Amino acid sequence: MKKSWNIFSTDMRNISKNWVAAILIGGLILLPSLYAWFNIKASWDPYGQTDQIPIGVVNEDDGATVRDEKINVGDELVKELKKNDSLEWHFNNRKKAMKKVRYGDYFAVIVIPKDFSEHLATVISDHPKKANVEYYVNEKINAIAPKITDKGASVIVEQISSNFVSTVNGVIFDMFNELGLQLEKNLPDIKKFENYVFKLEKDLPEIHQLMTESLDDAKNAQSIINKAQMMIPNAKQVTDNGLQTINDTAAMLSDAKKRLNDLSPKIEADLKKAQKTADDINRFIQEVQNIPIDFSNGEQLKQALDERVNHANEQVTTVKQTLQKLKEMNNEKPSENTGRQNEVINQAIRDLETIQEVLGETQGNVNSIGNFIKGKKQEVTKILANLEDLSANTSNRIGDFLKDYNENIEPAVKEKITSARSTLTNAKSILTGIQSTIPEIENILGRTEGNLQEGEDILNYMLNEYPYVYDKVNQLADKIRKIQGKTDINKIIDLLLNDPKAEQGFFAEPVTLTKNELFPIPNYGSGMTPFYTVLAIWVGALLLISLLAADVHSDNPFTSRQIYFGKLFTFALIGFLQTLIVTLGDIFLIHVYVVHPVWFVLFGLFISLVFMLIVYTLVSLFGDVGKAMAIILLVLQIAGAGGTYPVVLLPEFFQAINPFLPFTYAIDLMREAVGGIVWSRVYNDLIFLSLFGLAFLLIGAFLKGPVNAKKDKLMKKSKESGLFH
Repeated sequence: MKKSWNIFSTDMRNISKNWVAAILIGGLILLPSLYAWFNIKASWDPYGQTDQIPIGVVNEDDGATVRDEKINVGDELVKELKKNDSLEWHFNNRKKAMKKVRYGDYFAVIVIPKDFSEHLATVISDHPKKANVEYYVNEKINAIAPKITDKGASVIVEQISSNFVSTVNGVIFDMFNELGLQLEKNLPDIKKFENYVFKLEKDLPEIHQLMTESLDDAKNAQSIINKAQMMIPNAKQVTDNGLQTINDTAAMLSDAKKRLNDLSPKIEADLKKAQKTADDINRFIQEVQNIPIDFSNGEQLKQALDERVNHANEQVTTVKQTLQKLKEMNNEKPSENTGRQNEVINQAIRDLETIQEVLGETQGNVNSIGNFIKGKKQEVTKILANLEDLSANTSNRIGDFLKDYNENIEPAVKEKITSARSTLTNAKSILTGIQSTIPEIENILGRTEGNLQEGEDILNYMLNEYPYVYDKVNQLADKIRKIQGKTDINKIIDLLLNDPKAEQGFFAEPVTLTKNELFPIPNYGSGMTPFYTVLAIWVGALLLISLLAADVHSDNPFTSRQIYFGKLFTFALIGFLQTLIVTLGDIFLIHVYVVHPVWFVLFGLFISLVFMLIVYTLVSLFGDVGKAMAIILLVLQIAGAGGTYPVVLLPEFFQAINPFLPFTYAIDLMREAVGGIVWSRVYNDLIFLSLFGLAFLLIGAFLKGPVNAKKDKLMKKSKESGLFH
């Protein structure tokens, strides 16, 4: 180890004594820092300058009309973009914009086509069409620029979509609010409707039965109407006959009244004559009683009495016949008073028959006079007295009947005839009305027949559709019951009742992102510092092995191991100086954001030692081949260590080698110092880096001699070719 230290001391003295060497070493110490600083500063805030990326915008939108309201989304978009400074927007026509993007003046062009608003307006139709935004990008200009312009185009589409969704949902929720108000207003009717559905479900079987019965009734009614139509001619004939009968009866009553008026004086006169005859007989008998009777003239007396009684009997018979005819006329045209009229007439006839009986007795007594006049003189006086009484009674009875006839019989008969005529007049009016109604009845029956036929067709249709209606009503009732079981309509109303503007604002941005930065890094350059700093440390090691000798040029005999460690001290010291300048320059010169600056420097020094062990060992053992190996390892680590892109985004090969690359753990270790330390990760990174360093240290310490012997033979052979030095 002492000789190794001597080698290191000699190198330091040579550097201090040779100003050219000192300048070269100084350059080697500073150059890696410049590599890191320039790259960090160049990538400090690349996305903060996107407002200088030119993007062409072409608006060809013709607009559209939605519910009598004109819209033009393209114009609205242009207005919004003019306020947006995230990119450098240029508004041109299609021809000019396409020419500029082709020549690279524009990185991309966004075209709003003519039917853009028209397609968006189809959202209220049955077949909505998606609106399309045309996007043209020139990807050969720059590898990153298309990604930025893609993001700009995506932002435009998202903005249009957000505004459109917000507007549409605002309208929808406005409608929902109105619907909620209507539902709230009509809630009692909805409840009634539910009850109606359940009641209809319950009553459907009864309705079906009623429809079936109604169809049967309609068929029966059809038969009845047919019969009624057939009877109308008979009804016409009956009314005609009834009118004729009424006219005939009225004429008969008029004739009867006339005849009664004609007969009444005669009847009265005949009755008065009969009464006078009875009075005469009574006077005659009185005279006979006062006159001495000559029984020889008995036959003459008998004849005189007999003639007078017969004459009175004939007059009574005439009156009786007249009353009998009146009774027959009354029976031919009966009325509600016919019975009472017949009783009066019958009583009058009975009274006349009584008078006739009395007259018969008188005539019999007259005959008795003739039979007994000869032998029974004593009885003559008695018989005459009886005759006087009988004649007096007959006169009185005839007088009473005459009075009753004038006061009761004749007025009653006339009253009944007048009443019958009035009744016949009313009946004639009724029949005339019926007769005039018959044509209307015919029309009504005709219409009813047509309506019944139509009703039968409807009933048949309803009965045929009944199974379908029955199923649908039951399904509706079941759905209502399910909804009632799962959903409260009051909750639905509460859901629909909302503030449309608030809902519109919600759907304009339904999800807000709350960014919680666990290890915040304020700029992109600071985020890239771990990668560029680690890369600069490796590059510094490569510069050293490219310019400095890994072997000792001296006559002093040193072993391979002594040379390995002696030169390692020199390379490590210069590497530490490189790292100190890089890390301190990151912090104090370009002001990189570092949470733990001390650890950042210390971790850098440790990484420098590990990297120097790796690079120096490769060159010390393999010479120029080792340099090539270090460069190859650098290339692999830049691509596969995850310094710029996440490892999961790398191809499978680089994902596979990532755990075996020193950069993987070195970059992660520096990130912990920059963003915030998680010590478990730090320990993990330190362990793996230590393993890399220890492995190469052991390789260099134990394999330098054998490998160098083989290497010298190969180098000698290669120099013989004249191509290598």
